[in-house]
Amino acid sequence: MKYGSKTARFLAAATTAVVAGALVSCSSGGADIDENAGIEGETIRVTLANHVWTETIKELIPEFEEETGAKVEISQLAEDQLSDQYNVKLNAGTDEIDVLMYRPLQENKLFASNGYLSDITELAEGDEEWEWADFQSGPASLTSYDDAVVGVPIITERTVLYYRKDLLEEAGLEVPTTLDELDAAAAAIHELHPDVAGYIGRTGKSAAVTQFSAFLYSFGGQWINDDGTSGIGSDEARAAYQYYGDLISTHTDATINPEMSWPEAFAVFQQGQAAFIADADSLYKNMTDETQSTVSEQVGFAPFPEGDAGSKPYNVAAWALAINESSANQDAAWQFIKWATSKEITLEMSKLGVMGARSSVWDDADATAEYPAELVEAIKINGENGEGQDRPLVIQVAKAREMVGEPIVEAIAGGDVDGAVDSANKKFDEFLLEDSE
Repeated sequence: MKYGSKTARFLAAATTAVVAGALVSCSSGGADIDENAGIEGETIRVTLANHVWTETIKELIPEFEEETGAKVEISQLAEDQLSDQYNVKLNAGTDEIDVLMYRPLQENKLFASNGYLSDITELAEGDEEWEWADFQSGPASLTSYDDAVVGVPIITERTVLYYRKDLLEEAGLEVPTTLDELDAAAAAIHELHPDVAGYIGRTGKSAAVTQFSAFLYSFGGQWINDDGTSGIGSDEARAAYQYYGDLISTHTDATINPEMSWPEAFAVFQQGQAAFIADADSLYKNMTDETQSTVSEQVGFAPFPEGDAGSKPYNVAAWALAINESSANQDAAWQFIKWATSKEITLEMSKLGVMGARSSVWDDADATAEYPAELVEAIKINGENGEGQDRPLVIQVAKAREMVGEPIVEAIAGGDVDGAVDSANKKFDEFLLEDSE
């Protein structure tokens, strides 16, 4: 089955308006029904988050309806509203949702362990044309649970190293390929330009966890050991905490904001006050847009540098689609997901800057034509090396992030890192026992 034949027409009319709480019927009739789908006359109720992916897919849904004869009803909500609705409706076993857009990093373990998500392993792995194997391993692992496929990634991101081309050239330095080289380059540039931080990064206790994860993995550490105990007390994790804190605090003369998430950290770089930052590649336009960045012409992109364990950035699914286990329309729900995550639709999404998880799309020159070439190469490398998580994959994710983030704050402040790790490791160990019950 081929989809995407009329995507250009629909994309031309695509809008980026955000509509909270809207119920939209996208039916455009039942002509040219796909005989293979077998869902003519079905109504598929799809709950989506406010996102550019949602706005785009809404413009394409009439094509799906025309080809299948099905009708799609969309309930579109802001992220907080979406979570509230899921907490109430899925817990109550609602059959009013067929397809749900959810956050695997936050909700995959919670939803799957509670039995909210259908096992689609046979459907996903059994369709050679749709090709589950085409999805990158990091995001794909994140939408699996107990060796079963329970979701399909639709939006991804990885850690990329942003750097100032002009500052490296002036200092006579190559782009760092190792964490030792990154530290040395940050020090050298700051020495030449005392008003420029060698490296800037997230510093907020919870916010920093996601970006710190790439350092943790590349040092050979992990959040949770294979036996389910805390992994942050290892020598590798301690070294990663110390390195991250020193990288931010020792190569700057500025007072460090202890509550920075990505907007605050990016602002420092955008104003020409930092040489390096490692953060999500999906945010790259904030650096290259001249209306936001004073250094837009000097921004370079590189794969995440290697540590003792190699280069191990995260490569994650920020959003995914799943089938509600209580849905009575399982077949129709799968047909919608299969279409929305097909190679053709993923290709069109990529052209609009929505990063997907299909390897074939990243290898397609048409899909990446609007991206900086250096960024595309970095994304490919990071995608191959990436780990499928950027935080502890537990049920109570927010609580876990606060715990494992405590040593990050202590390290940036130049405090007792080992003491902070000991304390956090003990609390996290106790938490893991509680979380698994």
